[in-house]
Amino acid sequence: MKEMQFSIEINASHEKVWDTLWQNETFREWAGIIDPGTHMVGDLKEGNQVQYISGNGYDVTSLVEKLTINEFLLLRHQADTQDEGRQARENEWTGGTESYSLTEDGGTTKLVVAVDVPLEMEDYFKANYPKAFERVKELAEETAL
Repeated sequence: MKEMQFSIEINASHEKVWDTLWQNETFREWAGIIDPGTHMVGDLKEGNQVQYISGNGYDVTSLVEKLTINEFLLLRHQADTQDEGRQARENEWTGGTESYSLTEDGGTTKLVVAVDVPLEMEDYFKANYPKAFERVKELAEETAL
């Protein structure tokens, strides 16, 4: 695994950016750029498990390890499954972390993600995470007006 970091500045409050990241409809829009059809199931509450379910039948179950609403989220990936848990697959994400940090200054929010990715997916994430962040920016800014 390799830790990768991505960041973007968004002309919206950190509350608006947070909502854009985690509300079901907007989550599907930006996360679908990274993995088409991806949606999240579960409540973002510290100690809870959530699942990232992709359009191809794979999912990653993650523990919400640390959560400060509108500011910080740390997920620890616990299990990779296929076909809604019926068949285990390679644990390429298991043990990795993914964090989202939001800091606001004067109405502009800096969003930073640090994500552990399998080495073979490094180029894919380099190409697609910035596109996903651009979509987060568009969505947050258009609704912030």
